[in-house]
Amino acid sequence: MNENLDNWEIVRFNGIESSISYEEIAEEFPLTIILNGKEFATMVCSLSHIEELIIGFLASEGIIRYMEEINTVSIDSNRGFAYVELHREVDATQHDHSKRFIGSCCGKSRQFYFKSDVKTAKTITSRLTISVEQCYNLMKELQVQSEQFKRTGGVHNAALATPEGILEIRTDIGRHNALDKVYGYVLEKKLSLSDKLVVFSGRISSEVLLKISKLGVGILLSKSAPTNLALNLANDLGITVIGFARGDKMNVYTHSHRILEVVQESTENK
Repeated sequence: MNENLDNWEIVRFNGIESSISYEEIAEEFPLTIILNGKEFATMVCSLSHIEELIIGFLASEGIIRYMEEINTVSIDSNRGFAYVELHREVDATQHDHSKRFIGSCCGKSRQFYFKSDVKTAKTITSRLTISVEQCYNLMKELQVQSEQFKRTGGVHNAALATPEGILEIRTDIGRHNALDKVYGYVLEKKLSLSDKLVVFSGRISSEVLLKISKLGVGILLSKSAPTNLALNLANDLGITVIGFARGDKMNVYTHSHRILEVVQESTENK
């Protein structure tokens, strides 16, 4: 069985008829990051690609910008601790994350830090373009490869892609975590993002949009809905947001000049 899945005995109903069966359930794993010897943050995540998650999380929170800033990463999965040593000290007054609990859900448990965002969010000038058909194909590919979601219905997926196809997929119970894993993968591999976009399964909140900005990608393609704050940020930061990409339909909300079939873009989205 996959390390991120648990087998659970359930009572299944079909009408009023019941039966006993077993269902695979997505696991939650609490992970506490110890940064330079001090407790920094605790998150709830899926137990896969943990090092990428840690690296991407630290980058998205403005703690690091490059892999070279990290001295060591050591993970004790049995106890639920990750020990990270940087080549420098972290100013606690600039990054007040001590003992902060970061939930895997999409609600208010994940805090929003404007100071960090102002320092790390990027205005995107990507010249990458994509066709409508390529968007449909990428979303279909994400769904085909989303094995854990098909088995549990309880995880999110984020993928790094080119218009021609998906390169890497990361899965987690938290949509933010899935994006951080992609971010960590990019930093570890030192990848250029000029020809890449992100394909995503979750709702596009302002925090998701800011993560895309910090990653440096110009196109975000999702099967779910955006929020108005996310779209306002996308307009300001130069990011193309595509939502409700399902089957052969999708909505382009911002910077539609990157979609090849769009003839004329609304001036408010430029």
